[in-house]
Amino acid sequence: MATKIRLQRFGRKGYAYYQIVIADSRAPRDGKFIERIGSYNPNTNPATVDLNFERALYWLQTGAQPTDTTRNLLSREGVCMKKHLLEGVKKGAFDEAKAEEKFEAWKASKNASLQAIKESGREAVKAAAKARLAAEEAENKAKAEIVAKKKAEKAAAEAAKQAEAAAAAKAAEAPVEAAPTEAAPAIEAPANDAQ
Repeated sequence: MATKIRLQRFGRKGYAYYQIVIADSRAPRDGKFIERIGSYNPNTNPATVDLNFERALYWLQTGAQPTDTTRNLLSREGVCMKKHLLEGVKKGAFDEAKAEEKFEAWKASKNASLQAIKESGREAVKAAAKARLAAEEAENKAKAEIVAKKKAEKAAAEAAKQAEAAAAAKAAEAPVEAAPTEAAPAIEAPANDAQ
C-alpha cells in the first residue's frame, strides 16, 4: 500500500486549518487515514505547526511520501534533516553522536532565526502602532487648533455684537437724556364768570 503524508482540511470557509495525517494515496483528502501525526494552522502569525516528531520520522523512514506542503512543513520542523543525518550514519559517513551534534546545531540556528523573525515582526507592529498614534495625535492637534480658532472667531463676533448692542443702547439712551425736558405750559382753564 502506497502511503502519503498529507494535509486533511478542517475549519470553516475562509479559516482553514489542517491535520497532518498518514493516509493511503487512494483515499479521499478528508477521508479515512491511518494515523494523525500533527496539525498545521496557517491563520496565526507565524503559522503554528504541532508535530509528533518521532512518528513523522518513523513514517518517512518506512517510505511514506510527503506532499509538497507537508515536505516543507517537515523540513521546517527538522524531520527531513534528521532523516538525512540518520541515513549518513547508516552509510558510515559519521557516527550517531556526530549526527546528533549536527542536528542540535541546526536546530539552534533554526530557532535563533525564527526568534529573530518573530522579534522583527513584533518591532514592525510596535513601529506601525507608534506611527498610527503619532499621526492620530497630529490630526487631533490640528482639529483642536481649528476648533480653538472657530471658538475665538465666535467669541470675537459675540463680543463685537455685544459692543454694538451696547453702543446702540447707549446711542438710544443719549437722545432721550440730551433732550431738555421742557415744561409744558399749563393751560389754564378759563374762568367761568357766569355766576
